[in-house]
Amino acid sequence: MNLFNVYPLFNINPVKAQGSFLWDDKGEQYLDFYGGHAVISIGHNHPYYQGRLKEQLDKISFYSNSVQNELQTELAEKLGKLSGLEEYNLFLCNSGAEANENALKLASFHNGKSKVLYFSGSFHGRTSAAVSVTDNPKIVAPVNYDERFIKSEWNNIAQLEDIFEKEGNAISSVIIEGIQGVGGIMIPTVEFLTKIKELCEKHNTVLILDEVQSGYGRSGYFFAHQEFEIEADVITTAKGMGNGFPIGGVLIHPKFKASNGLLGTTFGGNHLACAAAIAVLDVMQEENLIENAQKMGAYIEDAIKDFPHIKTIRRKGLMIGIELDRDCAEVRNSLLYDHHIFTGNSNDKTVLRILPALNIKKEETDLFVTALKTVLENITVKEQEVFIH
Repeated sequence: MNLFNVYPLFNINPVKAQGSFLWDDKGEQYLDFYGGHAVISIGHNHPYYQGRLKEQLDKISFYSNSVQNELQTELAEKLGKLSGLEEYNLFLCNSGAEANENALKLASFHNGKSKVLYFSGSFHGRTSAAVSVTDNPKIVAPVNYDERFIKSEWNNIAQLEDIFEKEGNAISSVIIEGIQGVGGIMIPTVEFLTKIKELCEKHNTVLILDEVQSGYGRSGYFFAHQEFEIEADVITTAKGMGNGFPIGGVLIHPKFKASNGLLGTTFGGNHLACAAAIAVLDVMQEENLIENAQKMGAYIEDAIKDFPHIKTIRRKGLMIGIELDRDCAEVRNSLLYDHHIFTGNSNDKTVLRILPALNIKKEETDLFVTALKTVLENITVKEQEVFIH
């Protein structure tokens, strides 16, 4: 049997990782400035994280949600405390897409409506309803398409108001990323989020904040939308939650009432997943990683802001989009193959996406800054040589 090849792969095979570094099967070292799509929040193989997982393996790895699991309770309590959302309730699942599926379903159960409003540039997952509210026709199969899903332009208040005037009574939920990641680190304005909240309250519409990538301290706040003091009805999270162990969560406002069988999952909230997620929260608190995200993100922006070929820098904490004056592929490939640094791209081909671990250190950051400067200056030299000849 062969793999079903749906991923374009770099010819690199990592076999070991520690902190912000990876090593391939040839012994070459790489600096990880992408964290596997913002998944690695506390660094690879953090000793406390490893210890919690190994300890849990010696006890029990899994049983279904038909029995009590005190680790789920501990996780909910610690997540509520660190996020400042202690009054919310937590439903545990396995991924960001699954979290968004459950959020959309919960909203529809709550108000009995069926339409969903989403935004241009969005990415909410690849499963049934989640992909239907993702703005990428290439990954939306005919079975996923439905006119119940309505798209509005990002940060366009006039269009938003027009849609609500026509469809407000039928819109079950609005789903929006705290910061668009795949879309190219697009940050909503406070006016835009405030208007969404106002219209949702007016029309009995559920406001879902997708914080799958922008949450868990990535933005310099626990959840990105908290900077604007917007209260979401439902918040979804996943990527940084388990530092590589699959886990997702739905944070649910207390106005939603639970009932037996309303939501469900086989693997969600299993013992190992909870141990991983608890370890992440413990490390985040102990090492002040949200503060470090603010500090190191600002340091990176200040260090690179005057480099050639950079048009704009879009950033909150350590969620950074570097918009270049060209397709970022050449720069990304040079960083990877010439300087051994992993970075990311986005649906905007000009945006280089930077998502290092929240405990990144200054000396590691300087490696990236130096390499990026070299790559961009080499482009200038090449263009001058072409011009001269």
